[in-house]
Amino acid sequence: MSQASTDRDVTIFDTTLRDGEQAPGNGMSARDKVAMAVRLEALGVDVIEIGFPASSANDYQAAMLARQALTTATLATFSRCVESDIVKAVEAAGTDAHQIQLLATSSDLHLEHKRGISRADCVREVVSAVRFARSLGVGNVSVGLEDATRGAPDLIRALVEKCVEAGATTVVAGDTSGCLLPAEYGDLIAAIRAYVPEETTVATHCHDDMGLALANALMGIQAGADQVQTTLGGVGERSGNTALEELAAVLAYKGTECGVRSKIKTEGIYDAYLELKSFMRLENVRNKAIVGVNAFATAAGIHQDGVLRKPETYEYLEPNRFGRERQLLVGRHSGRAILRYLLEKQDTILDELMVTEIYNEFIASRMDNDIETVEMLGNRIRSFMAMPASE
Repeated sequence: MSQASTDRDVTIFDTTLRDGEQAPGNGMSARDKVAMAVRLEALGVDVIEIGFPASSANDYQAAMLARQALTTATLATFSRCVESDIVKAVEAAGTDAHQIQLLATSSDLHLEHKRGISRADCVREVVSAVRFARSLGVGNVSVGLEDATRGAPDLIRALVEKCVEAGATTVVAGDTSGCLLPAEYGDLIAAIRAYVPEETTVATHCHDDMGLALANALMGIQAGADQVQTTLGGVGERSGNTALEELAAVLAYKGTECGVRSKIKTEGIYDAYLELKSFMRLENVRNKAIVGVNAFATAAGIHQDGVLRKPETYEYLEPNRFGRERQLLVGRHSGRAILRYLLEKQDTILDELMVTEIYNEFIASRMDNDIETVEMLGNRIRSFMAMPASE
């Protein structure tokens, strides 16, 4: 597999408002989409896909509103290789700072069982769609290769070379079913990178069906991809997509090792996620990286002892770098270290008999899911210690 050059920029194309929003239960109004698009722009996202204008009046309106609201990010819309779709997209989003992403069928499985057309028909329709978009004045045309990871190499190459020749500026290798291992996906990206002009953007689009979306995207970068398609919180069809916040964390902490950098501002990620969570009515997830409820929380005594002495013992990622705060929670797995910490904060002279008494009273007797914050426990300990001793 070819290795990417060092110190190059990778751009972020975010499809939260298209792929993410079309997943069951994630629907958003046009105005909510635009509010979220502005949030994503503030994070430093380069390209924001607002939706599929030909599919609904809601997405058409969202594209119209986003056209006025975005100032630095490129606005992207989604279309089939159908002229009426492309016309709708241009009517809604114009031609300036607008990327049309055209969906290209790129596996025999999809051609036979979904489309019922031949390879030659597929290549002709994609080339025709690219040329039509360019004829309307759209200078930024992306071709999304749906199911590229199950496509025959000669079909992928024919599609890519012909659409680039017709005027496509970006090609996207879609792991639509999340079926490849990172090394396999890297090989696909390397192959595409080898036969497109240097100025053509090669992008990743990875689904998380086997939990490999981020790993595949990173391998794609290593193989020469210039752009990664992401969603905030990893939302999207089925198990979702490459998570924006996870990719941002890797590039913030391991960008040198990856040989690339992005301009994502990590500090605003959590607030943006909370807004998206509200718009999409997403449920709380405890164990999600970066944005999960427990991403920067601990209740286990051994971990708390380490964190209280030096946070880096159990925190590689810094909470404040992602707009989060460290949480020390108290449950039945907590130990005496958290009690000593609370007693010291209350300027109480430490007495191990007292620590043991408080431990038995407030921790050892807890039920499995009985969790509270250290502040709540501190108040209860303060009241407990203020009680008169029994005779």
